[in-house]
Amino acid sequence: MTTPDHKSPASQPPVPTVKDRIYRSPMGLVGGVLLLAVVAWLGFDALFRGHGRTPWLALAAMIMLFPLVIAFTLRPAVFANDDRLRIRNPFRVITLPWGEVETLRSGYTNEALAKSGAKYQLWAVPVSLRARKKAEQRAANAARSSASGSSATGAGAFGFGALTARGADGGPTRASSDKVMDDLRETLDRRGKEESAQGETTVRWAYELAAPAVAGAVLLVILLATNG
Repeated sequence: MTTPDHKSPASQPPVPTVKDRIYRSPMGLVGGVLLLAVVAWLGFDALFRGHGRTPWLALAAMIMLFPLVIAFTLRPAVFANDDRLRIRNPFRVITLPWGEVETLRSGYTNEALAKSGAKYQLWAVPVSLRARKKAEQRAANAARSSASGSSATGAGAFGFGALTARGADGGPTRASSDKVMDDLRETLDRRGKEESAQGETTVRWAYELAAPAVAGAVLLVILLATNG
């Protein structure tokens, strides 16, 4: 009589993890790298070539500015999968299961509203009113072109129908930040009531960035106050 061969836990295939979709601001990343380069260039120049109190002031300024630039430019990101939305803002990381998200709102900023009433801004998905206006103009032009082409030739479905997707001038008819919010709303509608998307909202503060920034600011204030 044989017994079934039970596999040990180590031999079991790994459970696949749900990959996040990551949304970030390309212009924020570029601006952050450039700002860090400028701060480093000016700071190290003053640190090694300055005289008297200048090197100490430069050191304090760099200790304060480096974390701030990283926090507001390189750090912001939005991570989304089928179970939760994770918002990494300058000094906080907010994890929202989809079941706890009431709605996603777009105005002058993009925000996630929790069922608890809390509001969290999506720093990594900034609103560009100019891009939104241009996209709306393209959509209107595409609609007019499609309508006029269809009435003139009767071939709008084949000739001009594609213009509604990209616009009469070939540009997108939705601003990039609005497309991101559309994607997040679709996930919320689809997964908001699923069992695996329920849970509690958690907020973690980024002390690793706040602490050195505060320390640098305090040091800079002390140096300036005792100048002379």
